[in-house]
Amino acid sequence: MFKTLSGRFLVLTLIFVILAEVFILVPSLARYRQDYLLLRLERAQIASLALLADDMISDELEAELLDNAGVFNVVLRRDEVRQLALSSPIPAPIEATYDMRAPGSWALIRDALMVMVDSTDPIIRVIGNPVQDGGLLIEVTMEQGPLRMEMFEYGWNVLFMSAAISVITAFLLFVAVRRFLLLPIKAVVRHMTYYAEAPQDARRVIDPHARLAELREAEEALRSVQTQLTAALKQKDRLAQLGEGVAKVSHDLRNILTSAQLFTDRIEISEDPAVQRLAPKLVNSITRAVHLCENTLAFGRAEEAPPNLTRFQLSEIVSDVIDSERLAAGDYDLSFSEDVPAGLTLRADSEQIYRVLSNLVRNARQAIVATGKSGEICIHAAETETDWEISVTDTGPGLPPRAKEHLFQAFHGGATKGGSGLGLVIAAELVRGHGGTLSLGQTGPEGTSFMILLPKAEILTQD
Repeated sequence: MFKTLSGRFLVLTLIFVILAEVFILVPSLARYRQDYLLLRLERAQIASLALLADDMISDELEAELLDNAGVFNVVLRRDEVRQLALSSPIPAPIEATYDMRAPGSWALIRDALMVMVDSTDPIIRVIGNPVQDGGLLIEVTMEQGPLRMEMFEYGWNVLFMSAAISVITAFLLFVAVRRFLLLPIKAVVRHMTYYAEAPQDARRVIDPHARLAELREAEEALRSVQTQLTAALKQKDRLAQLGEGVAKVSHDLRNILTSAQLFTDRIEISEDPAVQRLAPKLVNSITRAVHLCENTLAFGRAEEAPPNLTRFQLSEIVSDVIDSERLAAGDYDLSFSEDVPAGLTLRADSEQIYRVLSNLVRNARQAIVATGKSGEICIHAAETETDWEISVTDTGPGLPPRAKEHLFQAFHGGATKGGSGLGLVIAAELVRGHGGTLSLGQTGPEGTSFMILLPKAEILTQD
């Protein structure tokens, strides 16, 4: 019971209601004591008025009047004269005097608590104002024991009624909370369990219908999370299927390229100057294609190898990239330029850096060609004490809004119509593998630039 929200709510309700009743009980006891003493004063005054009406009353009648009033004697103060109206033997000395003419609230509560804890039966004096202006003052002497017994009886009655009220109130609150709060919450929990059984099924996404504002907000937030999760799982399934297909294609393509590589070995022995000049580039391109297929197969097995760090001249890689893209551009009015220091040496994976630059330059070329206008692509490189900096800048139309919104996310729209955006994703992953960053410098009608930052220190720690 204590492990459930409704059970804890029930217990807490009982505790708080009982505490509230206890706080009410103490002032109630003080009020009961005050009324008790004032009633004794009133009865004593009535008895004394009977004596004033007839001075010649018998001792038996006087004793009966005092017994009915519940006091030992009565003292009236009339016309500045203090007069013992009724009297009987007092069994013990007077131990306390209480003035009921203008008592304070805290004084009444204090005196009531003292009566409850005092187990003896002391004789007390009580002073008060006569009713109906029947004199200036009335004073009685009485036992405190009967008062204490009646206060205890009154207190137990109040506690019993409080307990009954607490139980009824707690039960009603328990039923209300369970009906209007816990049951809707349990319905949401059941729906979450139902959705978890098949999160790919969009029909299981919750439909918010709660009337409580807070619970409806929770349902709407849950619907948003479930919608995003369902879409992500579907995207994951598509990527898994695509990855399997790519792995199959890469496997067969690697075999084809391996055969082509054997043919290029024969071409290299040709004495034709044009063949001698183009053959090495063809060999390098086919070799890179074979390595790319092998890496794709490795990625499909989640065994992507870390960068193979070697020292190489960046200008040679840049020259290969530009020659390849210039050949792909054909006769289109597109110029390529490079601003790379001749002696700039990087320590990185040359094949991966080639792929990074090739993806960036290819995207730029395709974007410019799609406009039908002339353009320029420039690769710039520099070196600082801590980093190598490479930038790829073009004079194309800039990235479309969707591409900027989902930059470096696959299958969310590329820089050109029909593009998948994989080129930037691959480039960013390869740069991250070197401990560096690939970021968008600027984009707009004047062109686009991407910045590659490769830290020296982080790379050097991999020796």
